[in-house]
Amino acid sequence: MIENAHSRGRPVDPRSAWSGLSQAERDAAYDNNAAVKNSTALIAERNEASGRLRSTLKSHLDLAYGQRPNNKIDLYPAGRPEAPCLVFLHGGYWQRNSRELFAMLVEGIAAHGWSVAIPGYSLAPEVSLTDIVAEVPRALDWLAANGASYGVAGPVVLSGWSAGAHLAAMALNHPSVHAGLAISGVYELAPIRDTGLNNALKLTDEEIAALSPLRLPVTPKRLDIAYGSNELPALVCDSINLHDKRTAAKAPGKLIPVDGADHFTILEALRRPEGVLVDAVRRLLD
Repeated sequence: MIENAHSRGRPVDPRSAWSGLSQAERDAAYDNNAAVKNSTALIAERNEASGRLRSTLKSHLDLAYGQRPNNKIDLYPAGRPEAPCLVFLHGGYWQRNSRELFAMLVEGIAAHGWSVAIPGYSLAPEVSLTDIVAEVPRALDWLAANGASYGVAGPVVLSGWSAGAHLAAMALNHPSVHAGLAISGVYELAPIRDTGLNNALKLTDEEIAALSPLRLPVTPKRLDIAYGSNELPALVCDSINLHDKRTAAKAPGKLIPVDGADHFTILEALRRPEGVLVDAVRRLLD
């Protein structure tokens, strides 16, 4: 179920009193695993399903789009080369997870005749966030140049979850991207520097300014922004704030609160063929 965007109102943002919070409170404001009590079981089920599907779905796996070890992309072509393609970027706060763990998402949109592409990307602390952000356009360049050889040549919708939503927002202006869906993302980086997440990221002032979507000019392409009603307030507020910024700039896109979803269960709405986020993706080509 999708709620009206303002039916619950904006939650209290812990960052409004950020300077008065303890280190533990700051860490908790972004700790999705701790906030979702059964997150370990949800992650294990996701990984098992992805391993099973990745080995059985029609696919072209581990295609290199760059020189770094994680610069590989998995393609799941539809029956028609001209079918639309969902490009999905995984999450993990830019420092964990991999493309292989999200193959379970393919079946949702593939049931409607779409292709799916899942690029990997390098992780901190081996590379900086600047490097990570720059890898996504390279993957999209590779797909535009080579996708047709693997049966993937249709219009591209770019999506991502968590850190992947941030990366999708940053790459929305790529010429091959028709529209985007950002799910449960982080769009203001400054508070991240004050949490344990920064031990790997080591964010600089320049990166916070240049890589926070809430600080950047709005890309006028359509971007739908989704979040779960049971997510951490900081992530909910970032989603609402980015939508508000884009609305003020007259950029198209819906705000989609998914009722009852937390940071992990929201992916079910993209995983099931009848899921509300699968429907949202399909409507991005309207």
